[in-house]
Amino acid sequence: MVETVTITMLFTEFTKYIPKILNQQLPAVEAHVKMSPLERIRSLDKDFYKDKNPRLSAVMMLFYPIDGITHLVLIKRNAYPGVHSSQISFPGGKAEPQDKSLAETALRETFEEIGIAPDAINVVMPFSEIYIPPSNFLVYPFLGITENEPAFKPNPDEVVAIIQLPLDVFLDEAIVVSTGMQTSYAENLMVPAFKFEEHIVWGATAMILSELKETIKTAVK
Repeated sequence: MVETVTITMLFTEFTKYIPKILNQQLPAVEAHVKMSPLERIRSLDKDFYKDKNPRLSAVMMLFYPIDGITHLVLIKRNAYPGVHSSQISFPGGKAEPQDKSLAETALRETFEEIGIAPDAINVVMPFSEIYIPPSNFLVYPFLGITENEPAFKPNPDEVVAIIQLPLDVFLDEAIVVSTGMQTSYAENLMVPAFKFEEHIVWGATAMILSELKETIKTAVK
């Protein structure tokens, strides 16, 4: 039987779990594998990409309140000639030479893509990095919180929609599905995904979400 966790959690309550999240050992690959297409599992091993000189990037897993209830922001990217066209992802992007750290990369990209100023975000901690073979990126996720409901200003050149995911929906096992997707390496590949409303999140973003989900569920037990 699939365990269902339904928690309509106030943001003030969610922030009380931050110390427990900070003290956890991250599940890393164990969580990534749960949402990885079979064809991608081999690439989760660090030995797979250590000689590929991957480009570095960072994303922000940003939590915030709407009417006091905890939400997580995702974005839908614009269509463009590239492997991540029109996909749902976290705000974020590639590291630039002027970035002093990958956390700064995540903050800068979040501001550029959805208009949330770096000083409005408290960067809590890094999560486990994940390699994306089609684009040769090594992605570093960061957990962040902002105390007030954000006034999003999506960059129309990069973002077609802001997706606000309530924490209780995110933690519900019913949103985990298997679905057919057209990928850069297969026409109709069955992949694990998160499905809520009309949105389907798969690939690296789903794998990062899997680690985030497992970490939060452990903290709130």
